[in-house]
Order: sequence, then structure tokens, then C-alpha cells
Amino acid sequence: MDVKLPPLGEGADSGVVVSILVKEGDTVKKGQTILELESGKAVAPIPSSASGKVTKILVKEGAKISVGALLISVEVAAGEDKAAPATKPTAATPKKATLRKQVEEAPADEEEESEEAESDSQFPPPASPSLRRLAVDLGINLKKIRGSENGGRIVLADLKTYIQKLEKLARQPKTQANAQTGPVASKPAAPQVDFAKYGPVTRKPMSGLRKVISQRMTENWNAIPHVTQFEEVDITHLMELRKKFTEAYEKAGARLTLTSFALKAVASALKKHPSFNASLDESTEEIVFKDYVHIGLAVDTDQGLIVPVIRDVDKKNLVQISKDVAELANKTRDRKVSMEELQGGSFTISNQGGIGGNHFTPIINRPEVAILGIGKGSLKPIVTKEMKIEARLMLPIALSYDHRVIDGGSAVRFILDVIQGFEGLSESDVKI
Repeated sequence: MDVKLPPLGEGADSGVVVSILVKEGDTVKKGQTILELESGKAVAPIPSSASGKVTKILVKEGAKISVGALLISVEVAAGEDKAAPATKPTAATPKKATLRKQVEEAPADEEEESEEAESDSQFPPPASPSLRRLAVDLGINLKKIRGSENGGRIVLADLKTYIQKLEKLARQPKTQANAQTGPVASKPAAPQVDFAKYGPVTRKPMSGLRKVISQRMTENWNAIPHVTQFEEVDITHLMELRKKFTEAYEKAGARLTLTSFALKAVASALKKHPSFNASLDESTEEIVFKDYVHIGLAVDTDQGLIVPVIRDVDKKNLVQISKDVAELANKTRDRKVSMEELQGGSFTISNQGGIGGNHFTPIINRPEVAILGIGKGSLKPIVTKEMKIEARLMLPIALSYDHRVIDGGSAVRFILDVIQGFEGLSESDVKI
């Protein structure tokens, strides 16, 4: 029997084969991992759906495959239940299926035109039972068709006319079909440059992960009106606390870092400012406020930037947060993070301080509405409240927010509470 690629989860229908873990002649068990697939930013283990001897490998490393693709052929072991034969689909005839596809692909203009003819009545338009069944098979709403008979009764000729109109519109180029509402925006063609004429060059294909990052960042930047607020945090006292409790945290199996403090400070601010822990549902024009605090943490890996999510940060102490950070960061760098661990974030933190970065403008991780960027702390002469000049360790932070949901005043209040979360941590907050 053939083993196929199973459903990969929400929002994923294809991936790239990273490694094949079996070879022809091997014996596999049902549920055993047979290959690893890169989908989105995660590498997922793909199990065998049957036990038996591998007779043929049907994919290659580096190949892009979709759900349902054949992976391996297995000679089912004696006594092993074979996969049930696929049931014969009860779908519409090819002609009906084609017509339904044309209905689905008809441009939005047609629907707008048809809305004028759509009846406001709660009752279905007059038509024969056989015509109604045909319309259901084709996925056509009879309320969008003008009946030519007495009383607006719809007959077969009316349905044919409507379908012909859909066929005509489906064949038109999108820019022509949408002439009334303006041409469809398309990405301008990149200029073709022969870089080699200026000197030696080397070309390297973009990895699957880099393509995903490129696509997501472009979508996020184009879809969200970004505003970035810059501030500095005095972390002198915080770093003294870190130094004091580092050994105790290590004994507890945790590593106390600035990222741990940042997660704690941001989680506290998000509880006070729910609009920063929200998402914009553009289809319904509603703001979705989340009762959970799941914070994404941007992790720099050899393959590119990956953002796993630490869940329920507001309910955890610094020890547990520190353990979660280390565990999830290691899994991410080893590409063992699951698709589920990359989803469900309500806010993101990107810390470039460990690399040496300063102020920067982080791009919001859609559908979130804000992200906090953290740079490298540095000593600066600061005038204190007592009008004295002291050397203080100052941390640059940058808050990017979605101006459709958040206004400048709200952003200032939020970032001031984040600063208070950093500077207001006491020994009792850190102590184990």
C-alpha cells in the first residue's frame, strides 16, 4: 500500500522534504517517523500510516509536496489491516463540477451586479423542484437570477443565461473583469540586471524558510500602518538583581536573562492595556481582545528568524519563564519546534541586544497589533532626580504598533508601563 502525506494542520497544505529517515527494505511500524517536512517555519515529523516493509521511496529530499502526495510504498505485514479502499466520491458530474468551479471563480463584479437582482424576500424565488436541485448541485443562489416568466418564475433558460454570463466573466483577465472597481493590484516586475557583467557573482537559491520569511514580512509591512515609539529603560538595578540570583536560578535548572525580565514586564503591561493584546478582524471590522497572554519570542537561527510562542506568560513566575525561554529557543534552533508552538501569539518580543544591535524598527507579526524591539544596554551619563550625574546602564527599546487599532497616546502609556515593569522589579519578584 502507499503511504500519503496526511493533513499538516491549520494553514498548512504543503512543505519541503528535509530528510528521509527510512530506506527501501526497512521495516517500519505504524506511527514511526519516516521523514521530516519543513512547512512554514517548522520542521514536522511525518509518521507512517501502516506497518510493513518499505518497497519504494516515492519522494526525494528537497522536493516540495502537498497533502495527499505519495511518500513510500509499504508491503503490509501479514495480519496487518490494509487501508480501507477509498470510497467512490458522490460529487457532481464533471460538467457540473466545472460549472461550480466557474461560479466560484467568477469575479466580485458579478456578485455586485447580481445583488441588485437579489430578492429581499425570506421565501425562495419561484422555480421548479428539479431546477432547485440543479442550482444546489452547481452552487448557484437562485436569488441572484432574474426570472423571465410570470411572477418572476425562474426557468431553465434563465439559469443557462446566468451560467453563460459567469463563464464569460471567468474567462476574462482579472484586470478587465474588475474594470469597474479598478485594476487588480499586481506586484511590479523586478528589473532584470546582469550583475555578472560588473564582476564575479555567486547565486544561491532561497531556502524554503527564507521564502516564507520574505513573504510574511512583505505582507505584514504592506498591510499594517506601522508607527514606532522609541524609549530607554534604566536597567542598572535589574542587572544587579540578575547577578545576585544567577546562581540560584542555575541550580533550579533555569537561566535568568534580560529576555525573562522583558517577558514579565510586557505581560504585566498587556494586562493593563488590552488593546495591545488584540487583533483586528478585518472581515467583520471588529477588534478581538484576548484573555490570554501568549508572547512570541523572535529567535535568531542559522536558517533565519523563527518566532515560537510562550503561552500564559502572565500566569508564570520568572523561574518558569526562564525555563520556557531556554527550552523553546533550543528547540527552535534545532528546528524541532512544532507548528503548534509557532501559532497563537498575541504579542511579540524581538531582542537584538545579545548580538549588539541598538534601536531598530521591528515589523509587526500579523495578526498581532504590536511588537517590542530590544537593543543592547550601554552605560550613559544620566541626570538623576537629585540632580546628580551618574553612570547608568540604559536599555534601548522600540515599540511598533498598528495605527488602525492603537493611537499614539495609548502607545506612550503602554510603553511607560513596560518601563515601570523593568525598573520596578524588586528582589521579592526575582527571589526563588
